[in-house]
Amino acid sequence: MTWHPRGVLDDRLLDEIAYFTHTLDHIVEAPFDRFIDLSGLAEIHLKVEHVFEIAEERKTSHAGLAKVKSAVYSDKIIGFGVARMYETLMEGSSIDVLAFRVRSAAAAWLGVPIKLLDDVDNPETETFL
Repeated sequence: MTWHPRGVLDDRLLDEIAYFTHTLDHIVEAPFDRFIDLSGLAEIHLKVEHVFEIAEERKTSHAGLAKVKSAVYSDKIIGFGVARMYETLMEGSSIDVLAFRVRSAAAAWLGVPIKLLDDVDNPETETFL
């Protein structure tokens, strides 16, 4: 699955991303890897403690499910910093998170062609890997 959020990454959008992936984790039969591209964000307004809460919630809700990879890409330093924080918070969980500043490196880690990670014509479209 790829997601290319736009606009402002705030606590509400972070909740939407977490809810969306949590829901898919529990209704899709086969485990799936994910790619979140933060490069289209105009701003980031997150409460740090909220990132901690989301990470703990994701670790708990995904426990017992098959291991998956989650690549988080950002070409901006603040977005990359948030991605690295999430990566660190998710250590030891069944969701293996890695932050990337190079899209091709994310594609290689996920084992998919880079074209699958490119944004599509409709920035709201989700694509399954």
